Amino acid sequence: GAVAMSAGLHGSLGTFAIFSAVVKRDLLLALRRKSEVLTSLFFFVIVVSLFPLGIGPEMALLRIIAPGVLWVAALLAAMLSLNRMFAVDHADGTLEQMLLSPAPLGLLVTGKILAHWLVAGLPLVLIAPLLGLQYDLPPQALGVLVLSLLIGTPLLSLIGAIGAALTLGVRGGGVLLSLLTLPLYIPALIFGAGAVEADISGLGAGGHLSLLAALLALSVFFAPWATTAALRISLE
Repeated sequence: GAVAMSAGLHGSLGTFAIFSAVVKRDLLLALRRKSEVLTSLFFFVIVVSLFPLGIGPEMALLRIIAPGVLWVAALLAAMLSLNRMFAVDHADGTLEQMLLSPAPLGLLVTGKILAHWLVAGLPLVLIAPLLGLQYDLPPQALGVLVLSLLIGTPLLSLIGAIGAALTLGVRGGGVLLSLLTLPLYIPALIFGAGAVEADISGLGAGGHLSLLAALLALSVFFAPWATTAALRISLE
């Protein structure tokens, strides 16, 4: 019993080591390609900042459109880096090595998705409250916005990974990826922006955030499996 327990513990430690190695590797690669990371961040900042400039100092109107604008901009910014999630590894043959390695492919894929979110999703969450100030959002609404993006942006990475795997190596994959993933992003957009809207109108954001969290839980369970299946199909 003790031997089996220690073997299981050793296995789980080994699993964690593999997972963290994949995350670290992807983060290092992202740091070497800083321009790609900054592109999506600048895109987010510029798109969100253009609306107040275009509409003018109509604070009541800005407060109404803020949740939708911030969420749509975050969604599009997260999409910019999706087609590179597996493309680099596919080009240099690393993906084939991952497929042949004894480590479960689902675990390696989950590591890559986490790294994608840390690079493409988390910066958007951190900068969102600063951009929300342009729309005269009250402090509580800014808090709800950050929380909704914190739950919602990993969802975008998880769903996007399936699309990225399906369009791997396809000509014009970027356009196809957008067509595949944008309809799947709609529930996240509705509940994410809806949470902030509900808070502003005094209805409470709990319901929307709960539904968003439920979607995230489902995606965490299903997306790595679906992405793994899609990668196997793409690499055959």
